[in-house]
Amino acid sequence: MKTKSIKALLSEEKGVIRKNWADCVSVALIYPNTYYIGMSNLGFQTVYEQLNRMDQVVCERAFMPGDHRTGPQTVRSVESGRLLTDFDVIAFSISFENDFTNIVSILDFAKIPRLAENRDQRFHPLIMGGGVACFLNPEPIAPFFDVFLLGEAECLLEPFFSRFVPDVDRRENLIQITTEISGIYVPSFYSVRYHLDGTIVEFVPTENVPEKIRRVFLEDISQCSTCSTILTPNTVFDDTCLIEVSRGCPHGCRFCSAGFVYRPPRFRPLFLLTEAMISCADRSDHIGLMGAAVSDLTCIRELSCLADQKGVRVSFSSLRADAIGPDLIHVLKHSGTKTATIAPDAGSERLRTVINKGITRDHILTATEKLVSEGILNLKVYFMIGLPTETDADIEGIIQLCKRIKHQFLKSSRGQGRIGDITVSLNSFVPKAATPFQWVPMDPIDSLKRKIKMVKNGLKRIANIRVHSDIPRWSYVQGLLSRGDRKVARLLMNAVDNCGNWPKTFKESPLNADFYALRERPIDEVLPWDFIDHGVTKNFLAKEYRRALQERPSPVCPSDHTCTRCGACGTVRTQCTVSDKK
Repeated sequence: MKTKSIKALLSEEKGVIRKNWADCVSVALIYPNTYYIGMSNLGFQTVYEQLNRMDQVVCERAFMPGDHRTGPQTVRSVESGRLLTDFDVIAFSISFENDFTNIVSILDFAKIPRLAENRDQRFHPLIMGGGVACFLNPEPIAPFFDVFLLGEAECLLEPFFSRFVPDVDRRENLIQITTEISGIYVPSFYSVRYHLDGTIVEFVPTENVPEKIRRVFLEDISQCSTCSTILTPNTVFDDTCLIEVSRGCPHGCRFCSAGFVYRPPRFRPLFLLTEAMISCADRSDHIGLMGAAVSDLTCIRELSCLADQKGVRVSFSSLRADAIGPDLIHVLKHSGTKTATIAPDAGSERLRTVINKGITRDHILTATEKLVSEGILNLKVYFMIGLPTETDADIEGIIQLCKRIKHQFLKSSRGQGRIGDITVSLNSFVPKAATPFQWVPMDPIDSLKRKIKMVKNGLKRIANIRVHSDIPRWSYVQGLLSRGDRKVARLLMNAVDNCGNWPKTFKESPLNADFYALRERPIDEVLPWDFIDHGVTKNFLAKEYRRALQERPSPVCPSDHTCTRCGACGTVRTQCTVSDKK
């Protein structure tokens, strides 16, 4: 996207919130990437709306400058153009580990000391972090932050800001807040001791605060809807009104952090989604349904009929191949969908069992047949490489499955008048905290490159198939950051000082990045994020890891939340309701 001025961006927005600063706690909400990326994030928009809903808080947005590599920059808020140092709180909404370096850069642009220990509350705002990357593992960025909110925003924002007082002693205020609210993590209140080999001995509080930080979640998401607050053409979704239909996923794919840290899976009811869709239809002719398990929604047909009545198009964030039936096809067809995405994730039946994907080759081919025969002629097929226990036979399985998809594609395209394209997307597997694969090593960069080359060579002569892949060296960096500890913060700072040159950073650093990215970890090792109670027990994750190595599948989460296998259901202290927050 061509870089536009803040004033130009603001003039094209619909739904921006403006509030008077008088007698309010002022918050600069920052997405540590560009406006174009940040305003596509529904979680970021939701936090913006929730903060401004509070009488005592005024929230304005800020983003990473789009031209930040061209020279010194100043970051200002979108709404009023104020400097970040004018705010009481700078709150980062962090979704992806690869944005960690941007946090350091933004602090530099604002002339705020990088490390929390070097800041003075008389001159510097409180630096707060939240978002899924934080409640997975905040440790690589912990030295930069005064406080993290670990969990879902509906449960944390109002309780925190009803207790936060900018002008009192910050340390004492944070101790009070930490002891009164679950999900509040102040890194300076904890110390870490290490073995000589770099593994962790213990993680202990240095103040009278909880030893474990409980991730909190909204027990009943039917109490509130989550929709786009601001519409703008300057995003990935181009004026699409997004609606969150669910949180979490019942299928338990063992690589997927969203399927574990958002447990239990929760779906919004038809009446609430109907209200949200009517509201969105008044603002946009395109509605996007968001969630990790959209295709599990039981009221797809009803929402499709409503969309037809309102004359709006509907798109989906994700579809499972085994869920593509008449209702979903109806929605896709009537919304004018030209391209559908299916995610086998692995090429062989064996490896799909290892990752607990729960779909077969027949599901994939049947989904292809249904989509193409109904006129949805372009397919995107998503695979991961470098998965645990993967062999060259599994990589060959990707090639053969793509050829079978192409065969079904051609067969179903007869009578359509034209043949579409198949885009194969190859993405390197990155182990994530709080998943059954949190102990496994990443595949080395050279191995990932070789496997990508295998697939590209195997499919390069197949007409109408294009293969795209990620860059393994960036996946390696993500693997380092996703499972790093506090010592990784020094690498982040050095990378910023080296203008993003990670090879130079690794060469200069005494810290061995392979220790974090490529090392298999014993089940009994103290992990950097073990101080967070994610709801799902470590014992359950270890059992799932062992089942993966034994090539055994596991059942989906039951919809009634009566199961006690993983520990996420029935732990009252980690839940909240809307009434709890008022």
